[in-house]
Amino acid sequence: MNKPPQENPDRRSVPAHSPDAPRLILASGSPRRAELLREYGYNFEVIHPPFDEPPAPIRHANPVEWAETVSFLKAESVAALVKNGWILSGDTVAAIDDRIFGKPADRADAEAILRSLAGTTHRVITGVTLLDAATGRRLIRHDITHVTMRSLCDREIADYLDTNAWQGKAGAYGIQDRGDAFVERIDGSFTNVVGFPMELIREMLEDWTGS
Repeated sequence: MNKPPQENPDRRSVPAHSPDAPRLILASGSPRRAELLREYGYNFEVIHPPFDEPPAPIRHANPVEWAETVSFLKAESVAALVKNGWILSGDTVAAIDDRIFGKPADRADAEAILRSLAGTTHRVITGVTLLDAATGRRLIRHDITHVTMRSLCDREIADYLDTNAWQGKAGAYGIQDRGDAFVERIDGSFTNVVGFPMELIREMLEDWTGS
């Protein structure tokens, strides 16, 4: 996969909540990301990106570059649908060294992912893109949270898989549901593990608008 384009240094000093600011568009079908943005007071609309997310590679890919690139491709796919707006997108993966764990394809894949992550400290990496649909201006960054997961027995894994809470979640678990019982320690942004690193997003919007 090609790397995303570098950050465009052009800046527009228009506060994100100014009446003159373009609309903020969340390029995601994730209810967790939308909920986080609402909790933090952002006004936005949602457009599901018409982008087929590639399966995460097992090896030979930089997890940070992977997450940033997929986030940019999601934003770009929505930019093709609208004439204007600030598009916000993200892509989250879990990683151990250079092994990337995305969303599980099915129950068997979810079980394999959980067995790989159990008893380890892994990284939760989210690539975040801001893209101006009208001008092509872009800002691409990432956040990393280190998550230590305790060892899991077969019964715990099976019970969690039965809940189907693993569906659509990078690393096959959600910290906001029963997956939190698996986690011993979090170093970094908690909201990043939920689905969106809100501290980074606030910083990006401030840099974006010059406020």
